[in-house]
Amino acid sequence: MVIPVHDVNPARRTPWVTYLLIAANLIVFLFTPAAQSTGVEGVSLTEFCAQEAFYDQYAAIPRELVHNEPLPVVPTGEVGRGRSGLGCVVAEPSYEKTPALSVLFSMFLHGGWLHLLANMLFLWVFGNNIEDRFGHLGYALFYVFCGYVAAYGFAFANADSSVALIGASGAVAGVLGAYLALYPRVRVWSLVPILFFIPLRLPVWFVLGLWFVIQWAYSTGFAVSEAGSVAYLAHVFGFIAGLLIALPFRRRARPRLPDPYRRGYG
Repeated sequence: MVIPVHDVNPARRTPWVTYLLIAANLIVFLFTPAAQSTGVEGVSLTEFCAQEAFYDQYAAIPRELVHNEPLPVVPTGEVGRGRSGLGCVVAEPSYEKTPALSVLFSMFLHGGWLHLLANMLFLWVFGNNIEDRFGHLGYALFYVFCGYVAAYGFAFANADSSVALIGASGAVAGVLGAYLALYPRVRVWSLVPILFFIPLRLPVWFVLGLWFVIQWAYSTGFAVSEAGSVAYLAHVFGFIAGLLIALPFRRRARPRLPDPYRRGYG
């Protein structure tokens, strides 16, 4: 798929909320177990168990969201030996967890540097114009709402899943959906993988439309992704939520008046 790097669509106001979201995501990531892993040589069992325990405590889990109660047993972060060999020790949680609040926490957790940077790139390119249109507070509420729609939509479609949902992808997908609704004719400088990455100025309806089609194809099983366990359906829900919310905010084209009625004519 193409990689957007800059849109030809200047904003009128400084996107302080977008800057704050990017900074918050980066700072939070630096304090999570995933920041210590480069992903080059793989993750050791000790690191894996620590990550599982961390995400089960703070991230959104579909089964918890659907039933509105924490899992009865979770990884403790320790490695132990069982009948099947070494593995992560599980026990009753030693902490209290509010499933609904975990969705908000999940929006600032990422599984690795690539996951984080990909989300922040899309937020950097497209977030400023949505913030410009909705205003700082409206944009912040919109961002969080799309994240919740994405998480709960995925949860109810996968009610028995105990795999943690992490990442800003659902909320960012809402930003992309809103951008497509509000600025369908804008062009975006993008890197297109044709032998090498070639910069081309493409219409945003093609860039974001292609992105959505890929997410939808992966979520329905029409295509197979090599990106591992990715909640593509959450991206679909977030995108549609952003698109529908933004549609009423589209500016109607002003009617073209005949020449005699234009300013400067008698």
